[in-house]
Amino acid sequence: QVRLVESGGGLVQPGGSLRLSCAVFGSIFSIHSMEWYRQAPGKSRDLVASILPRGYTFYADSVKGRFTISADSDKTAIYLQMNNLKPGDTAVYYCYLNDGTAYWGRGTQVTVSS
Repeated sequence: QVRLVESGGGLVQPGGSLRLSCAVFGSIFSIHSMEWYRQAPGKSRDLVASILPRGYTFYADSVKGRFTISADSDKTAIYLQMNNLKPGDTAVYYCYLNDGTAYWGRGTQVTVSS
């Protein structure tokens, strides 16, 4: 059974930075993708960034140039470096992994406020 555990969320002022981590527990087969999503109150859960096995990355337009997704070479952790944070980035951030089966973490709260 695969389990994803996020950490690194918190309260930060506009312009600040946070680094989210997602620890991957369990046996992973052929990874299709590793991703971060976010969900603000009253809104849908949206894709923020994804990384594919060959290192190809994708970012939502709203975070391009500010966020960077990465993963350990052994795929036991996924990271999201978030710089120049804005109040609009406030949300619960979820880690997602797909190896033919989709797995979600329970989320970590990020609040950007002065």
